Amino acid sequence: MTTRTAAPTTKELREMALHFYALKDGVRLEMVCVLAGREHTVNELAEVLRKSQPLVSWHLRRLKAAGIVKIRRSGREVYCSLDRAVLAERQQAFLDLLGAA
Repeated sequence: MTTRTAAPTTKELREMALHFYALKDGVRLEMVCVLAGREHTVNELAEVLRKSQPLVSWHLRRLKAAGIVKIRRSGREVYCSLDRAVLAERQQAFLDLLGAA
């Protein structure tokens, strides 16, 4: 692990805040847990979570804005998956921030 020598920039702190803010909701955390297993369509995700499709879509938009979830379309279907690269990057940035304290 590398030790950070400079204080994080305002942009880095804002990105980290957006990331954690997106994860503060219980429904979104449930969605992340389900998507950790595999990619799902929006309708499959709604069924597994026993939530309405509009509610799931609303939460997915927040997770996508934070870079946590990737969305792809195939015909009429919308598929969701975790963006593991972004999650790993943000986790490392947070660990680096803690190491600098």
